[in-house]
Amino acid sequence: MSILLGILGFAAALVILLLIIALFVKKEYALEREIIINRPVGEVYNYIKLLKNQDNYSVWNRIDPGMQKTYTGIDGTIGFLYAWDSKNKKAGKGEQEIVNVQQDERLGMKIHFIKPFEGMANAYLTTTAVAAGQTKVKWGLDSSMKYPMNIMLLFMNMESMLGKDLAAGLADLKTILEKQD
Repeated sequence: MSILLGILGFAAALVILLLIIALFVKKEYALEREIIINRPVGEVYNYIKLLKNQDNYSVWNRIDPGMQKTYTGIDGTIGFLYAWDSKNKKAGKGEQEIVNVQQDERLGMKIHFIKPFEGMANAYLTTTAVAAGQTKVKWGLDSSMKYPMNIMLLFMNMESMLGKDLAAGLADLKTILEKQD
């Protein structure tokens, strides 16, 4: 009996310690990746401003080819909403809405994750002409985790986990756009 009480006491102390540590752990994270695409900025921007095109280059959109997708509004304009629902937990359920459009410069989006975890993120794609026929594309996102879930940021390297997906998506975007005639 005393061994069981000792184990329970240790477990309770560990939980309390983790809750205290979580008070001092950052809640926000942000990451960004970039690539140079050998296409004029206007062509690149006009492709990436359409959220439906993310099916062609976003790693996350391709996790479950059979996921249910719905679209509301006019793609490429403020207020366009793309929603997805998948039985695959890696894809989950959520919505992405265009909230900012700066032609040939920036596309801003809000992402609402519903399943498997509730969360919000801001995402963006920017385009910058670096030379005639060359465009730098940056893809980034920022989000936060509420207390006490922010303790997970000590054990999860979001920069590495999500950054590789952004980089892979940008590499696929480059391939797609540079193959166009």
